[in-house]
Amino acid sequence: QVQLVESGGGLVQPGGSLRLSCAASGSILVINDMAWYRQAPGKQRELVATITKDHSTNYADSMKGRFTISRDNAKKMVNLQLNSLKPEDTAVYYCYAQVVPRTALELLPYWGQGTQVTVSS
Repeated sequence: QVQLVESGGGLVQPGGSLRLSCAASGSILVINDMAWYRQAPGKQRELVATITKDHSTNYADSMKGRFTISRDNAKKMVNLQLNSLKPEDTAVYYCYAQVVPRTALELLPYWGQGTQVTVSS
């Protein structure tokens, strides 16, 4: 069983920063691409940033220059540094990973349970 567990969400004032982390655990053979998505109330889930296992990154246009995605392959973790936060960044942030479990030997998508980020004064 593969699990993704996020941490680091919370309440922050506009202009503030947060660091989100996501740890993958379980019977994992390979982790391919990892990513962060977010979903605001009443809106569809949207891509925030992606990172390959070779550390190539890609960002949604509205997050470029404010958010930074990184990963530690040895620890099976992906992080998201959120800077210059705005009220419109309020959302549940989800971790995503493409994983080859030892039990399946095929690339499968996995999601974390989400962590709430609230930007408010």
